[in-house]
Amino acid sequence: MGSSPHGHAVQFYEDSASLCRMVADFLGAGFAAGDPAVVIATPSQEQQIIAELRRRRIDVDQVRRAGELVLLDAEETLGAFMINGTPDTELFAGYLGSVLRQVGKIRPRTTIRAYGEMVDVLWKAGQTEAAVKLEVLWNTLALQHNFSLLCGYAMGQFYKEPESYRPVCVQHS
Repeated sequence: MGSSPHGHAVQFYEDSASLCRMVADFLGAGFAAGDPAVVIATPSQEQQIIAELRRRRIDVDQVRRAGELVLLDAEETLGAFMINGTPDTELFAGYLGSVLRQVGKIRPRTTIRAYGEMVDVLWKAGQTEAAVKLEVLWNTLALQHNFSLLCGYAMGQFYKEPESYRPVCVQHS
């Protein structure tokens, strides 16, 4: 088994550059341990994460060709399982479960490292209940798949209502 522990962590960030460095650290440590990765991000964040991985001398093109790095667009992925503004449990489990199974076949007996920005996309759009439900669905999916998930939330969203971050924190290890 890979060296990354199963978990569900949250990172509140002030700027995109610091988030992308932290995500690249998380993924880079996984690649060094033989763990594959899934990144679900907006196109701008994805490009910054890729640039950070390359700065760490990770051959992004090679790990993508090998199926050890899967890049998914956050908005498109949300579109695969959102119904009437809320995540559908079965569609989420089917879609993301299939991605995790596919990546898991590449490197059996490892922990997949995943970074997800979908919750931040929902939160920024004012869909806070949908974001919290999505966090719950990730925790449920973790009962069936071996992955370590890192979620990112822009800190600026929480300054107006400091107590609003509690439902988010409760869902993370």
